[in-house]
Amino acid sequence: MNIDYKVIVSRIKAKRKAAGKTQEQLAEKLSVTVGYVSQLERGVTKISLDTLSEICYILNCDMSFFITGAATGEASYLQDELIEKYASLTQTQKRLILDFIDVLIKNS
Repeated sequence: MNIDYKVIVSRIKAKRKAAGKTQEQLAEKLSVTVGYVSQLERGVTKISLDTLSEICYILNCDMSFFITGAATGEASYLQDELIEKYASLTQTQKRLILDFIDVLIKNS
């Protein structure tokens, strides 16, 4: 499996902008130069896991978001996974799942 660094860094750039942070602010928090952040965001330099982890901390998000585009902590991530798996079930299996959900709700 190849890692698409350009996708990862484009997500970093979008998340940085959504957080209202400049490259300068991110560089300062990372203790790196603005040029380095610029190179990362343009895909010129490959990002290390350590740097990615620091960026996640600074931007307050899961690493999975940058890698997969979905944060595992978000409700929509679980909902999408559930819908995908549910669609592959037989009608009998779907009925069992719905009955199980009813029991969970009733006993919560």
